Amino acid sequence: MAGQRSLRLSAYAAGLLVTIGLIELVASVSFYRAIDAQMLREDHARRVAELLVVSERVSKLAPEETSAVMNSQHLEVEIAPLPTVARSAPSEELEALAAQIVRWEPSLANRPLHLTIRRAERGRRDFVGSMRLANGSWLNFESLDLSSMLPIALRATWMTLVTALVCLAGALLALRVLTRPLRRLSDAAGAIGHGQRVLIRESGPTDLQNLAHAMNEMQDRIALLIEDQAKSFEAIGHDLRTPLARQKVAAELVADDEMSELMLQSVDEMELLLDSLQQFLRAQHLRSDAETVDLSELVRSVAEPLGACVSLAPHKDVLVETYREPLFLSVQALIENACMYGQQVEVSMERSRGEWIIRIQDDGPGIPAEHFGDVLTPFFRLDEARGRTTKGFGLGIPTAHRLLTRFGGKLSFETGANGGLVVSIQVPRAA
Repeated sequence: MAGQRSLRLSAYAAGLLVTIGLIELVASVSFYRAIDAQMLREDHARRVAELLVVSERVSKLAPEETSAVMNSQHLEVEIAPLPTVARSAPSEELEALAAQIVRWEPSLANRPLHLTIRRAERGRRDFVGSMRLANGSWLNFESLDLSSMLPIALRATWMTLVTALVCLAGALLALRVLTRPLRRLSDAAGAIGHGQRVLIRESGPTDLQNLAHAMNEMQDRIALLIEDQAKSFEAIGHDLRTPLARQKVAAELVADDEMSELMLQSVDEMELLLDSLQQFLRAQHLRSDAETVDLSELVRSVAEPLGACVSLAPHKDVLVETYREPLFLSVQALIENACMYGQQVEVSMERSRGEWIIRIQDDGPGIPAEHFGDVLTPFFRLDEARGRTTKGFGLGIPTAHRLLTRFGGKLSFETGANGGLVVSIQVPRAA
């Protein structure tokens, strides 16, 4: 869960970077388009200004050759008795173009100059105009595709896009590197919450190093506190066995057989309670190193002392790198618990999603689904299945649960096909 939160944080940060990159790209492209439009208008104004001056001179020397000489890929020119454009259309863009033409060629300031913009195919806009010559004829011209983008705008757009993508990739890489210690801390916090002991590497920015150091110290203090508490209770339990032994001797000396038997049963129950409590407390601070374990052999070693109560599904030897003692104690507690409430227990193993699962199914009264979480609580008992006349103190399943979660395993429950309880153990894997 902690890892998912960390990934979600990285996704939010990545989304923010992508949004900033897109905004920067749109703003840059809009900026370049505005600059390009201005440059494009100036280019057309310059070409038209040069055209008008040169065309007027050519028309004086060779009027019949003016069109042939002045026509080009971007300009079309002709001399006619009438203007193509009767008068200039009212437009701020045309006024700006006319002012730029005069700025390029001041000699055209007093010439009658009619300008307009004509729509052509594919959304093209052509700059069309007419200027009266000194001999009374009109020089009609057409500058093609006023709206076309210059190559510089396209190159600038691509450069902006590539730059934005490179910066985004670098930012995402830096984000992943910077959040790696945070992800380790999140994973460690989740493991610590399940009772595991995790050594957190103190790396990354100073704040994260301080946080990792504080979490390591916190784990040491918690582990010491739990260990001291468990050892204290174990010592108390050990000391209680002495008066219980005296009670047992005294009970055997009681003349009333019924009273003697009642006292002996009470002493035995107290000793069993102390044994269960000692196992539960030991699960809080048990330490174990990873080793190669044969799951089939481990399950057989637990089942054989229980005799005919347990049947093992045939399975070949399975070697897993895990923690032997915690797994052994967990399987033992759960199988003994199943035999306590059922007549027949079946144990099987299977591999699911890369993990080994040990399933323990009994034919007992089972546990209602709404109490699957409650049975993980120490001393919890169901009235129907676990009355005071039934052996057990509600510590077998919690002990197994604590052991498994501390070493990275999992415990889950479901109702069997015949109404019994099915317990699934996900075998812990060595880190």
